[in-house]
Amino acid sequence: MVSLPAGRRARVRVPATSANLGPGFDCMGLAVDLVDELSAEVLEEGVEVQVTGEGADQVPRDGSHLVVRVLNESLAELGSWLPGVRLDAHNVIPHSRGLGSSAAAIVAGLALAWGLARPGEPLDLDWACRVSTRYEGHPDNACAAVLGGIVLAWPGVGDDVEVVRLEAAPGLRAIAWVPGFEVRTAGARQVLPVDVPRVDALAQAISSALLVHALTKDPSKLLDGTRDRLHQPYRAPLMQPSADLMAELRSQGIAAFISGAGPTVLAMGTPDQLAAAEDVRADGFTRHDLSLGRGVEILRG
Repeated sequence: MVSLPAGRRARVRVPATSANLGPGFDCMGLAVDLVDELSAEVLEEGVEVQVTGEGADQVPRDGSHLVVRVLNESLAELGSWLPGVRLDAHNVIPHSRGLGSSAAAIVAGLALAWGLARPGEPLDLDWACRVSTRYEGHPDNACAAVLGGIVLAWPGVGDDVEVVRLEAAPGLRAIAWVPGFEVRTAGARQVLPVDVPRVDALAQAISSALLVHALTKDPSKLLDGTRDRLHQPYRAPLMQPSADLMAELRSQGIAAFISGAGPTVLAMGTPDQLAAAEDVRADGFTRHDLSLGRGVEILRG
């Protein structure tokens, strides 16, 4: 193991992500331009954590912080170790709202590790997708945060991850409505049934196939392509205001769905398609008008 020299620094930017996109359960995701920025500096000893923005009063300030833990473990994979570290994080991504805050933290940690251990070398994207998926458990959020844009990802052989970055249709944008309440991913998974009716499985297969076409070629098919029967109906009681908002948006012809495990509601479309959202009231939600995001960046300086 190589001990990194005190004073070496790395700085990264990592985007928020939305998983599932309606029917693409655990295999489709996209990045949006809500971005956390973090830096790490090698110290002679100890751990210092400074956090501003989202979750600043909730996250630990020691070595148990997710970014610090992933940073240390990823450095070990790269043959290096830290005698000490100072982490500075400015968080923009809301926590426990279905916008990939944990995936962003994981990807930030491994990107910081790469920047410290391999300064000046381009990030190995295959390594980043594989390692982040190992932590996250499934590749939709993880690979979207690494690569940016829209991804279709699935487990490969062993711990490998297969991923395709889709070319988004021109003009595609998103709107996120973020509520003031949280829903934990673990709780949202517990309410899902083990078995589903055959008619729902068939409908899901049709929607997910259509979704790829709608996102890349024909956004006019997004409303049909974002229909879901496998997870959103079962999770609705956990986030009823979000389920109601999603239903209202869809009744207006807007392709809306629950982002990840919720409770954020995300809508996709062209500016013309999303214009109808101006007439929809969403009390208790904060609206963000978004474009598709870039993948994780290791910054100079």
